[in-house]
Amino acid sequence: MPRIAPFEAHHQRYEAWFEKHQAAYISELLALRPFVPWLGRGIEIGVGSGRFAAPLGVQVGVDPSPAMLVRAARRGIKVVEGTAEALPFADASFDHALVVTTICFVDSPSTMLAEVHRILRPGGRLVLGFIDRESPLGQEYLAHQAENVFYRDATFHSTVEVERLLSNSGFSIHARVQTLAHSLAETRAIEPLRPGHGHGAFVVIAATSGR
Repeated sequence: MPRIAPFEAHHQRYEAWFEKHQAAYISELLALRPFVPWLGRGIEIGVGSGRFAAPLGVQVGVDPSPAMLVRAARRGIKVVEGTAEALPFADASFDHALVVTTICFVDSPSTMLAEVHRILRPGGRLVLGFIDRESPLGQEYLAHQAENVFYRDATFHSTVEVERLLSNSGFSIHARVQTLAHSLAETRAIEPLRPGHGHGAFVVIAATSGR
């Protein structure tokens, strides 16, 4: 079932994170930006409050949390309530999809990716951002997971695991980049984008759907 309780109860705290950790947030945005198309119909799965969809020009957002959707709508996103594992959209109805950290909150990542593949047109773009469990910051998150109201029930994945899930779901990977090589407390400036994975906590994988 959707893990929405923390986001419903603490949506103001969620928003405050982006203000407190602005350098980390902008670093994540800049890691995603090269891969999100400006043209075509786009959707963010797990849109939250629209912090990524809005600046990246993604028009539609789906999320199971009504409190998050209210904030996303205020940022100009066309919002739809729904879950990642049962997307309320027709086959091949989007040109590109954005998924940022959502993979660690869903019950079945493989079902989510199958649904994303279904709603993308053939050759459509998926941009997937997530916390790499094997990175230094990912390990720090794991060590303090029980203390974090949002990540308490999250399931973190390694880059290798995410790539395997993508391949099994019919996606072809064509790029991977990383950022956030330091702890959040140490991240006071925007971090440069680096290729690959293994150092940065936030990994972005760009892939295309096949039929």
